[in-house]
Amino acid sequence: RVQDGSYETNMSEMYSTVKCVFQLQQGIGRPSVYHAVVVIFLEFFAWGLLTTPMLTVLHETFPQHTFLMNGLIQGVKGLLSFMSAPLIGALSDVWGRRSFLLVTVFFTCAPIPLMRLSPWWYFAMISMSGAFSVTFSVIFAYVADVTEERERSTAYGLVSATFAASLVTSPAIGAYLSAWYGDNLVVLVATLIALADICFILLAVPESLPDKMRLNTWGAPISWEQADPFASLRKVGQDSTVLLICITVFLSYLPEAGQYSSFFLYLRQVVHFSSTTIAVFIGAVGILSIVAQTLFLALLMRTLGNKNTVLLGLGFQILQLAWYGFGSEPWMMWAAGAVAAMSSITFPAVSALVSQSADPDKQGVVQGMITGIRGLCNGLGPALYGFIFFLFNVELNTMDPIQALIPGPPFLLGACTVVIAFLVALFIPEKTSSSSELDEENPPTNSDEDFEPLLQDSIV
Repeated sequence: RVQDGSYETNMSEMYSTVKCVFQLQQGIGRPSVYHAVVVIFLEFFAWGLLTTPMLTVLHETFPQHTFLMNGLIQGVKGLLSFMSAPLIGALSDVWGRRSFLLVTVFFTCAPIPLMRLSPWWYFAMISMSGAFSVTFSVIFAYVADVTEERERSTAYGLVSATFAASLVTSPAIGAYLSAWYGDNLVVLVATLIALADICFILLAVPESLPDKMRLNTWGAPISWEQADPFASLRKVGQDSTVLLICITVFLSYLPEAGQYSSFFLYLRQVVHFSSTTIAVFIGAVGILSIVAQTLFLALLMRTLGNKNTVLLGLGFQILQLAWYGFGSEPWMMWAAGAVAAMSSITFPAVSALVSQSADPDKQGVVQGMITGIRGLCNGLGPALYGFIFFLFNVELNTMDPIQALIPGPPFLLGACTVVIAFLVALFIPEKTSSSSELDEENPPTNSDEDFEPLLQDSIV
């Protein structure tokens, strides 16, 4: 067979067949930001539907000290996220993004169908799913793979705006379906949307990491140093810029994570918002956040620069938290919500800033560090807020309207931590030394500075 050439022909045909099958499994079209935003939208839209049923199940399962128990559950989830995020980011640098998008979305959404089947297993699964609940880490690394540095901040803003967009209508839709058809239908719809997200990744999302940038092939062993999250943190300490950014993220996201866990019930109990008003509030703030993270973010990045945009976002967050802490009237909450929408520019600006300080083949690692810190905050924040409410005798586990001497003491503490984050961010250099040297060798023209490729796309 070797002599007549049939062996070579058969091997060539086999290789072509395998190559075609492999390409079919790699998604539709070239990897782009649009693949990332669809994945994010579907995942968080599914969870947004469960906003109202989640409060009900949480209160029914833990009638005493509801939010303290919620803090414990979220604390375990956040700790696992903190431990796993650097590892998953590093693995995605080696094996590619697509597989880990599938893993993170699957395990993040796995608890959804258990909400009505078994609440205890539901909350247990939420805690354990923290080991894989780092979708943003892989998504931001995916975006870094498919964008140039000059358009990356716009792309990160688009992803963050998509997250906000997923929460514009989903809580209201979930509340409506729950009121008219019951929580079971809401859980079913959320499960189907989560399955659609998984199918989209399997069938439509292409791999974004080029073969030449992969450190090893699939199945290559990973050293303990790559698996150790504290080793990653020690490496962060060696880079002063990344260290300052990580401290800023921790101090600014800690109050934000606590706010997410208790704010909706806080609006109902202290400010006396109805369920309909809360849904409208979420939608309005979500729409304003989309505008802030797309239009305003791009303009601010071009006019103020990356660092100053981060500082501006932190300033808005300080004002928002202070207003939530002292405010007790409905109009104050609406005004603070508008300010909160503007503060949403902070995280995409920070993600772009840390991305600039990392090599192309380390994007998953650095984004994993940031996501891991956010995961730790997701654990500490709810527990901290619940404990402070408990200290000030603001019992959020009751369903009767309550009054307190200080309406929102945790928000005031959060404002203080963001002030410290603002002071730390002042010391973040605008650019790394390597970037500065590159700029000196190849100074950009005015047209290059003002040109954002993503902004030229009419779809964006």
